[in-house]
Amino acid sequence: MSEAPATPARAEEDGLAAFGYKQELKRSLTLKDLLIYGMVFMVPTAPFAIFGTVFNASRGMVPLTYLIGWVAMLFTALSYRELSRAFPVAGSVYAYAGRALGPAWGFLAGWAMLLDYLLIPTLLYVIGAEAMANVVPAVPGWAWVVAFVAFNCAVNLRGIETTARANKLFLYVQLAVLAVFMALAVRAIARGVDGAHWSWTPLYNPAAFTPALVFNALSIAVLSFLGFDAISTLSEEARGGSRVVGRATLLALLLVASLFMAQTWLAALLRPGQLAFAGQAVENDAFYLVAQQVGGHPFRIVVALTVAISTAVGNALVAQAATSRLLFSMARDGKLPRPLAQVHPQRRVPQRAVVLVAGVSVVLGVFFVGQIGLLSSLVNFGALFAFLLLHLSVASHFLLRERGRRWGMHLAVPAIGFAIIGYVLVNADRYAKLGGLAWLGLGALVLLGLRLAGKPARLELDERAPPEA
Repeated sequence: MSEAPATPARAEEDGLAAFGYKQELKRSLTLKDLLIYGMVFMVPTAPFAIFGTVFNASRGMVPLTYLIGWVAMLFTALSYRELSRAFPVAGSVYAYAGRALGPAWGFLAGWAMLLDYLLIPTLLYVIGAEAMANVVPAVPGWAWVVAFVAFNCAVNLRGIETTARANKLFLYVQLAVLAVFMALAVRAIARGVDGAHWSWTPLYNPAAFTPALVFNALSIAVLSFLGFDAISTLSEEARGGSRVVGRATLLALLLVASLFMAQTWLAALLRPGQLAFAGQAVENDAFYLVAQQVGGHPFRIVVALTVAISTAVGNALVAQAATSRLLFSMARDGKLPRPLAQVHPQRRVPQRAVVLVAGVSVVLGVFFVGQIGLLSSLVNFGALFAFLLLHLSVASHFLLRERGRRWGMHLAVPAIGFAIIGYVLVNADRYAKLGGLAWLGLGALVLLGLRLAGKPARLELDERAPPEA
C-alpha cells in the first residue's frame, strides 16, 4: 500500500519533529499576515514619536539616518532569513544561537532579547500614554497604560487569528493617516508654506554631515526598525514554513524603510534651514508641530491619536504576542518555568506567557511613565546585542558546522552586519550600556544557577538536519 503524498502542513510538522518538538501552536498565518504583523510591529508612523530626537541628533538629516538604518538592518534581516530556513522553530535568535553557537550562548541571546521584548510593550504603552496627554490631559498616564494592557491581553488570548485581524485594522488606520499627512505636506511644500521648498538637503547636507553624527543618530533611529525580527517568532504558526518567514521579513523591512524615509524627508523640508528643535518639550512634540503646520490643530490631534493607537494598541499588541512566543520557546526548553509553555487546547496560544507579559507591562509601565528616553535606550541594547550573536551564528553554523562555501551570504553579510551593529552599540547611550550589561550579568547568574541545580543550558533536540523547506 503506497503512502499518502506529503502535504505542506505535514512537511512543516516533520521539520519541527526533526528538532524534537511537536506542532502545538496553530499554523494559520499567510505571507500577507506575516507581512502585516512585521509592519505593525515596526509601526509605519514610528518617526512621528521620535522625529525631533533624530532630527536634533542628525542635524536635520533624518531620512539619511533611516536610509543607513535600513542598510544596517538589511544585513541582519538576511541573517535571520538564512537561520530561519535552517531552524524552522519558534524562539527567534534564542533558538538560532543555541543551535549554532551552543546552548549557553543561546540562553544569553534569549536573555538579551527578553530585555528587548519585555520592555518594548512597556515603552509602547508609555509612548501611548504620553500621546494621549495631548488629547485628554485630565486622565493620568498610568490609567492609559492599564487600559491599553487590558485590551491587548484580551485580544491576544482569543488566538493568533484574532491578533492577525486586529493587525490589519491598525495598519490600515496608520497608512490612511500617513497618506493624509504626506498629501498635506506635498501641498504645503508646493505652496512654499513658511519658506518650504523642494530640496535634497534632508537626505544629505554637506555642511553638517559627519559619519559620527549620523551613526549617533542611528543609535536612536534603529529603535524604529526593531520588530522585523519578531516575524521569526511566528515560524511555528506560519503556513509555508521558514521560506515564507524569510520572505516576509525582507519585504516588511523594505516597505517600512521606504515609508520612514518619505515621511521624514517631507517633514524635514517643512523646517527649512533648521538644524535642531530647541528644548526637550519642543523636541518631543516636533512632529506634532509639523502636523499642525500642514493641517492645523485638528490634524495635530489626529496625529497624536494615531501615535497612541498605533503604538500602545497596534504595536504593543504584536509585541505582546512576540514576547509570549519567546517565553513559550524558552520554557519549552526548560530555561524558564515549565508552566509558561502551557498552550490553550482550543485557541492554541501560550496563554500563561501572554498573561505574564501583560502583568510585567502593567508594573513597568506604571513605574516608567514619562521616561521614554531611558526605556528606548535599554530596549536598543538588548536587541543589538542579540543581533551580534545572530551574525556570529550564521558564520558558525553554515561555514564551520555545515562546511558551506557561500562566502558572500554566510561570511561577508554577517561580518558587515556585525560591524555596523557593533559600531552602533559601542556608541549607544552610556546608561543603556550600563543597564544592558547589568541585565546580561544577571542572565549569567541565572545560567550558573541552572547548572548548579543540575539543569545545564542544553537544548533537548534531535540533532538530525531538518528537511529541505
